[in-house]
Amino acid sequence: MKSILEALYRGQINPDEIIVPSQPEYRSLSRQVSAQTIQWRERLGKEVFDELGEYFDLCDSASSMHAEAVFLYGFKLGANLLIEVTSNRET
Repeated sequence: MKSILEALYRGQINPDEIIVPSQPEYRSLSRQVSAQTIQWRERLGKEVFDELGEYFDLCDSASSMHAEAVFLYGFKLGANLLIEVTSNRET
């Protein structure tokens, strides 16, 4: 079995591609989003809907950048907690 560091280095760990929220309402909410997307496409027409899609792509990019920053901060915070706990320092 490869180490986690080796798998991470080789790009074999992609949590953003495999994580599915565990809340019970997630799948229902996802179906509602799909249904409303179809309705809006029909109501707006192709040209306006495509422009709206570009806007949502920008929003998704900003949201992804924020999620990455939160992940990195949380990972670093966890690592620092481990360092503090395993060291014999008193606060």
